[in-house]
Amino acid sequence: MARYLDWIDKRLPLSEFIEKHITGYPTPKNINYFWNFGSVLGVFFVIQVVTGVWLAMYYKPDEALAFDSVQHIMRDVHYGWLIRYLHAVGATGIFFALYVHMGRGLYYGSYKGPRELLWWIGLLIFLGFMAEAFMGYLLPWGQMSFWGATVITNLFTAIPFVGQGLTVWLRGDFAVGDATLTRFYSLHTTLFPFAILGGLIVLHLSALHRVGSGNPEGIEYDKKGPEMVPFSPYFITKDAWFLSLVLTVFLYFVFFRPDAFMEPVNNEPANPLKTPLHIVPEWYFLPFYAILRSIPDKLGGAIAMGASIFILALLPFIDRSKVRSGRHRPIKKVLTWVFFLNFILLGYIGLYPPDFISPVGVRMYVLGMVATIIYFLYFALLPVLPYFERTTEPGKDGRRG
Repeated sequence: MARYLDWIDKRLPLSEFIEKHITGYPTPKNINYFWNFGSVLGVFFVIQVVTGVWLAMYYKPDEALAFDSVQHIMRDVHYGWLIRYLHAVGATGIFFALYVHMGRGLYYGSYKGPRELLWWIGLLIFLGFMAEAFMGYLLPWGQMSFWGATVITNLFTAIPFVGQGLTVWLRGDFAVGDATLTRFYSLHTTLFPFAILGGLIVLHLSALHRVGSGNPEGIEYDKKGPEMVPFSPYFITKDAWFLSLVLTVFLYFVFFRPDAFMEPVNNEPANPLKTPLHIVPEWYFLPFYAILRSIPDKLGGAIAMGASIFILALLPFIDRSKVRSGRHRPIKKVLTWVFFLNFILLGYIGLYPPDFISPVGVRMYVLGMVATIIYFLYFALLPVLPYFERTTEPGKDGRRG
């Protein structure tokens, strides 16, 4: 084996690459389990690619055949049900890992210099996964798939001057139909997973290895200092243990609760003449869907929804505190936890019709307006926090940030 590796190394720096970027990669030894969600995300992405390639062998991207081909996979193909459930539940796994990964970055200030580019590439990956999930959700060609795509693509008509043309271009027709299905299938199975997402993930890892991993203290450690340890065997072991835990939960849902994240109405074939009583997107879109509905005006709602995502890109500029980690920022720590709880509340609000009476006695759209204001208030407060927040650092308690 050594002889073959030596032959390869003389022609390709394989051993050097593995030593530099995997086994010997210097990692802060104080990082906690929230840092493991990056590896979890990578594993779920691989699961989605492998199961997606397999499903594409049997799926028919035709409006007359799509729904039946999914039923064929579930009922007639050997272990087709298992592959489909791995793929469907895997989408939930990706977004769960994404939200925890981004939440960790928000709490510990991972968007601050020198990791601004790392943060922005991560946001592009988030947007890429949202687009990938949206296009993939249309493919089963069920009732919720069809009407969800109709509602979301209709949002583009609110854009002045170019909205109508852009919507027709996106759908490939004047309404969601066969052309929409085939182009979404093509983008979902080729361009997005292999070119866009794959390329962005490589860029994200390259940027990570350039600036190094952050840590809960928010201190930039010397890569050769005593606070660092090689990635192998310490964090490979930690990742493996944590992954086994996450995959156990994942497989529980695959085998025992596969429909937990699927809308029952999506088991009916798409029918353009029959609108479901309540159109609701997948759970990972619900917070942004609630923000969209909180503004009565269609264009205003679309702008608010878009702004709720793109404002995350401004974090390196609007958070002006010299202290990075929320661990040493008492006010930001509280505000960030309020932000997380409010984000979950937005998801709950998005689950119900706007006129539904909430447990606190007000209609959901009113509750949505309040939650939307709290969402944006978090970003409005960040620039002024350094003027009155008393921060602490290891060994420097009471230091003003």
